Amino acid sequence: MKIYDFTLAPNPRRLRIFVAEKGLKIPTEQVDIFAGKNRTPEMLAKNPAGGLPVMELDDGTHLAESVAICRYLEGLHPEPNLMGRDSREQAFIEMWNRRVELNLLGPAARAFQHTNELFKGRIKQFPEYGAAQRETVAQQFQWLDAQIGDKPFIAGDRYTIADITGEVAVDFAVQLAGIPMDPALKNLGRWHKAVSSRPSAKA
Repeated sequence: MKIYDFTLAPNPRRLRIFVAEKGLKIPTEQVDIFAGKNRTPEMLAKNPAGGLPVMELDDGTHLAESVAICRYLEGLHPEPNLMGRDSREQAFIEMWNRRVELNLLGPAARAFQHTNELFKGRIKQFPEYGAAQRETVAQQFQWLDAQIGDKPFIAGDRYTIADITGEVAVDFAVQLAGIPMDPALKNLGRWHKAVSSRPSAKA
């Protein structure tokens, strides 16, 4: 088993944190997205969608999409549980994970793609759209702050994949997309400080 990874991309980091929380040791191979190495014929044979991460299974098959890989690993290593112990809990964790992924991580990624020099010549950039996505991220920070309230974690009373996705989304927005998180958002700040202090955050 091996994971094709890129340390600066959010979805590979989501998988690395998940793996670290499980206490697993899985070999990785770095594939430089910025240099286009994920789009070589060799990598497209492993994942025709061209994204990372990709997990190479022991039988030589390849599994892509970070949450799909997490779900596979959860099945193999159910504890500590990160995706729900029964259908009800699984559904609510999935609901929150998707909300954070679609409403925060997605806009942060689009803001980065449409405003950063790295993507000039790689995609057709629309700077005004990128600026609008930055505003969306700021609004979602406020929304998530309200939703967290006084809860310790996003999806309930324990750490789950929703918190992993949230941590990755906030860090990507702030550190790479350059979208500041308002310090007045006390609930979001408290939660982010707590999840960032976990050993897995360094993965």
